[in-house]
Amino acid sequence: MLLMALETQADNWPDGSEMDDWFLKAGKVDVALLGRQYVITDYGVTTDSTVVQTKTIQQVIDRCAEEGGGVVVIPQGTFLSGALFFKPGTHLHVVGKLKGSDRIADFPVMVTRIEGETCKYFPALVNAYGVDGFSITGHGTIDGNGLRYWQDFWLRRQWNPDCTNKDSQRPRLTYIANSKHVTIQDVRLVNSPFWTNHIYKCQYVRYLDCYIFAPTEKVWEQDATKGAPSSDAIDIDACTDVVVRGCFMHVNDDAVVLKGGKGTWADQDAQNGDNERILIEDCVYGKVHGCLTLGSESLHDRNVILRRCVTNDANRVLWLKMRPDTPQHYEYITVEDIRGRCDRFLFIHPWTQFYKMGKRDNMPLSRCNDIVMRRIQVDTPIMLDVETSDKYVLQDFWLEGKRLAF
Repeated sequence: MLLMALETQADNWPDGSEMDDWFLKAGKVDVALLGRQYVITDYGVTTDSTVVQTKTIQQVIDRCAEEGGGVVVIPQGTFLSGALFFKPGTHLHVVGKLKGSDRIADFPVMVTRIEGETCKYFPALVNAYGVDGFSITGHGTIDGNGLRYWQDFWLRRQWNPDCTNKDSQRPRLTYIANSKHVTIQDVRLVNSPFWTNHIYKCQYVRYLDCYIFAPTEKVWEQDATKGAPSSDAIDIDACTDVVVRGCFMHVNDDAVVLKGGKGTWADQDAQNGDNERILIEDCVYGKVHGCLTLGSESLHDRNVILRRCVTNDANRVLWLKMRPDTPQHYEYITVEDIRGRCDRFLFIHPWTQFYKMGKRDNMPLSRCNDIVMRRIQVDTPIMLDVETSDKYVLQDFWLEGKRLAF
């Protein structure tokens, strides 16, 4: 990676293993070192913010890749687009605004990954597959233009209360898969129709100083309490070695979410996977459902740290979603040096939304173990909201040095 590295002191993971030096580098990507810059308005993209220009913008990305790689630049102005696909050797630098189309027809149905499944669905606004070294940089905005999608969702829910997230046909904002050494820094990621950022089977990914926002109310005139549904800030799906540092997150769902698969036989499916070595630090949370959530589509999560963060209006800080139809194991999770306020700090309950129990003899018993919470300074009416079950085991939970008994 082309980084300006600044070393910090060594650290360890919750299981005692040493943290790789990569996690200790505080520098950012230097865009000037990424190669030739392709400003999209130099290649036929107009400044008319009312015209969907997917094809023309994609041609700039393709040209950049064909000519040896470089940086695709979104200059000042607003540029409307459907699904874009970045190629190996290309990068995205946002100065102005890249805005998503509010027509689902501009997002072609294809095989992708969503809600713990590999299936046919809609791509994101910004997509990248197998793009080692990919970066999204700049202080501009990637705007999902989600209002019509959100309103459609709540209308469908009014018509059919059992309508699932996928039934409402919404794109995500960014989706990066099967890639290594990815950095998303400084950019504003707002108004996603569905999940805001989704990474799948990636390694060495960094979110640095990003502003991630979706409204939490007043998106539907029939009910002002409704916000942008399922607008998770960052979904980490079967990935290893991920840093979320210095980000602001305010969304109408969970903030950092660990995914990996769902279903009675999910642990036997090669499309699914574990999350390991996830570091979230120095972040600020506005209103979110959970600051750090494991599940609802998650299998095995190990060595996860949430530290030095401020929560202004979180419903929960640490949320362990226990799905009865999926074998799950959450272990070696440390939450420390958290300040602010929340409705509940630790929340553990069975998660039964849209689940389907299959037949499996000797179904593995789910478990959570070696969960440490320390130096917690939050204003909350409920520190522990834990429901026990014969479907999972809770073992070795520690709060401020005291073992908890459930």
